[in-house]
Amino acid sequence: MKEISTSYEVGGSAAVKHGIARSMGSKEKETKNMGSHGAADDTSNDHEHEDGLARLSNPNATFTGRTGVEDDNERVHNGEAGRQSLARSTSHASRISSRKLHAAARPGASGSYDVPDDYVNLDELAAPSPVENPDEGPLYRHISLEDARSREQEYRRGDEIRRKTSRERPEETKKSEEKEIHNVSKFATQLYVISYLILFSLLGTLARLGLQAITFYPGAPVVFSELWANFGGSLFMGFLSEDRMLFKHEWGTPKYHQEIQRAKKQKQDEESGSGSDQSVDLQAAKKAHAATKKTIPLYVGLATGFCGCFTSFSSFIRDVFLALSNDLPTPLNHPTDYRPVTATVNSTVPRNGGYSFMALLAVIIITVALCISALHIGAHIAIALEPLTPSLPYRMTRKVMDPLAVFLAWGCWLGAIFLAIFPPDRNAAPPEIWRGRAVFALVFAPLGCLGRFYASLYLNGKIASFPLGTFVVNIFGTAILGMSYDLQHVPLGGVIGCQVLQGIEDGFCGCLTTVSTWVSELSSLRRRHSYQYGAASVIVALCFMIVIMGSMRWTIGFSDLQCVK
Repeated sequence: MKEISTSYEVGGSAAVKHGIARSMGSKEKETKNMGSHGAADDTSNDHEHEDGLARLSNPNATFTGRTGVEDDNERVHNGEAGRQSLARSTSHASRISSRKLHAAARPGASGSYDVPDDYVNLDELAAPSPVENPDEGPLYRHISLEDARSREQEYRRGDEIRRKTSRERPEETKKSEEKEIHNVSKFATQLYVISYLILFSLLGTLARLGLQAITFYPGAPVVFSELWANFGGSLFMGFLSEDRMLFKHEWGTPKYHQEIQRAKKQKQDEESGSGSDQSVDLQAAKKAHAATKKTIPLYVGLATGFCGCFTSFSSFIRDVFLALSNDLPTPLNHPTDYRPVTATVNSTVPRNGGYSFMALLAVIIITVALCISALHIGAHIAIALEPLTPSLPYRMTRKVMDPLAVFLAWGCWLGAIFLAIFPPDRNAAPPEIWRGRAVFALVFAPLGCLGRFYASLYLNGKIASFPLGTFVVNIFGTAILGMSYDLQHVPLGGVIGCQVLQGIEDGFCGCLTTVSTWVSELSSLRRRHSYQYGAASVIVALCFMIVIMGSMRWTIGFSDLQCVK
């Protein structure tokens, strides 16, 4: 079964190459005959029109004639079959057979990570690139998130059958093969991934809180400062999705970079008239590189950890509700606002309900449009900076950064816990601000990030057209934030309780919910599914906010905070 599986993967790549060569030959043939067969094309179009009318008049009729469109569909189908085989070989095969090739090419280097199969359910890793590089137009075959998910599930079913059959082999042979393929155990790989998630959840939370602070200033043109954090996280997500330089060395050998150099040399040889018959399959190489990159723990930490925690879906929906209820904090903008006993950042002027509805639409439209644009802009930046982007050395990543991340992540998390227990400003004059502004948020941030990570692993693969894991954590985190906000604004409890609730809002809910993954899914799903998923996420989350926060806002009202944010 081992030889059969390997030949299947190689055959898939060969099928793709054959399909690409066939389609390129067909295009050349069509170009040569375009001028001489114009009349024949017109006649063919007339026959197609008559056949279409006949189908409309008699739906039960059977047509056996083949049109030019059907021939094109057959060619597309053949190419699609090759690409399906390619998708299967570049997703799981990149974690299995490629490890053998890399291990053979690097006898002295350590092997690849033993990545669990459930990691393919992370939409940060499964979603295709948000843009297409114009310089690589022939390489792109757009695949939606649903197609990628269904092909992955199809491959996993075949992989399960292969594993069941392989159990008949002796245990000694099985252990020797696993030792040959995986030099980094599954436990070590998961430890690295979790450590990176913890570390980048802390960094993402600090970046979000800091960006909110510096963008809330007198005269700010955008008063909901969460927008800039969501924009920045989506921008970085787009950069990571398209970038092919940071992790160029992959598992020790820059395979994709070598294929690009080989393709450039082949193009120069063809221009000089000394080209060879052996073609370079850049499409297969690019897909293999993307699949390989997404099995590296550092990439998982950056995409799921930093980008997911830098953005916050729950804070976005909170701003939507506050705009609806006319409670959205606005920076002081006029000299009269600073006089004693006048306005505060939370004071507003009563307005008509129609204006509140317009404010609600403004927050939703600006945030969604700007974040989706940021995703594409980040990909454009990755393409533009490709000649300047440095590459992470393979040995430094594997030997230094991975173990260092374990100590930094758990050490920083424990440090945040100790800072919450023993705040530096405890003996200073009140009020204590360390714990309320950042420390409690850092304590709860890794819990939210890990909760989103495992929810995506177990739920995102359930429905291909609706990322259930991201939807559940976004709705659940929004509901928790609404309850925490209500408890903060009641005349009960003290400063510590208020600070803990603020830490839950900024840390746990901010990291449990994400906008970067959400907009990446919106850009990857089919258009109809994308609108359904996006509308359901916003409407359901806003309904929860109206029930939770609105029931208090429109009855007893919100009281002033007991702590300093």
